Amino acid sequence: MLIIERLNKTFAAPTGPIVALSNIRLQVEPGQFITFIGPSGCGKSTLLKIVAGLDTTYEGTVELNGKAITGPSVDKGFIFQEPRLFPWMTVEKNIAANLSLGNAQVRHQVQELIELVRLKGFEKAYPKELSGGMAQRVAIARALLRKPEILLLDEPFGALDAFTRTHMQEALLDIWQNSRTTMLFVTHDLDEAVFLGEKVVIMNPRPGHIRNVISVDLPYPRKRSGGAFQELRSRVLSEFEKVEHAPLIDKGAGI
Repeated sequence: MLIIERLNKTFAAPTGPIVALSNIRLQVEPGQFITFIGPSGCGKSTLLKIVAGLDTTYEGTVELNGKAITGPSVDKGFIFQEPRLFPWMTVEKNIAANLSLGNAQVRHQVQELIELVRLKGFEKAYPKELSGGMAQRVAIARALLRKPEILLLDEPFGALDAFTRTHMQEALLDIWQNSRTTMLFVTHDLDEAVFLGEKVVIMNPRPGHIRNVISVDLPYPRKRSGGAFQELRSRVLSEFEKVEHAPLIDKGAGI
C-alpha cells in the first residue's frame, strides 16, 4: 500500500522558488498498475523519484506499507529511460549485479527471471549485442530480482521504435501479471497509458498536481482498435486537452 498525503515539492531557482508538486494525494493498492500522464513540467518524474526515496526534501507524507519513505531501498525498484547496464557484464551477471551467481538460489532466480522477460538463450550476451528492448528487459529483471514492493518506471520505452515499444508494453504486462508487483509508470504516450494502466493519473503543470484519476475498466489483453478502448482513450484525451490549455500558475522550467 502506497499512501501519499498533502505532498508539496519546491525547487530553488535564481528567479525564485519553483513549486514542482502541490497537494498531491494518492493511494495505490498492492499489485495495482498505475500510469501517469501529463505535459512536460507537471512533476511526473519528480513524483516517482520521491516515491523511490531518491528525493527526500519535500513537505507532506509518503508511506509504503505504513512506513515513511526516507531513502532508497531494495523494496523500491526504479527503471530509467536508459537501461543503465554494465557493459562488461553478461545478461545474467547484469541481472545478478552485486549478488553472486555462485549462489545456487540466486542463479535459479536469475534463470527464472530470464525466462519471465523472454531472454532465454541470451544469458551470456553482452549489452552491446542486445536491442534496446532486450536491454530494458534486463534492467526490469534486475529490479525484480530484489523482489521490490513497488516498481517505478520513468518513461522506460520512450527511446524505442514503435514496433519494439508495442512489444515491450505486452511483455511488461506479462511480467506484471506473473509477479503482481505494484507498478507506477510515467509516460507521455496517451495510448500507452490506457493500454497498460488499471488507472490513469492525469497531471496538470505549474505547479504539478493531479487533475483527475480515470479507471480503465477493460480486461487484459486490450485491443487498441476496440470501441471500448477508443472511448476511454477519448475520455483521457479530453482531460489531457484541458490540461494543455490550462493557464500557467508560474513560469518555472520543465521539471
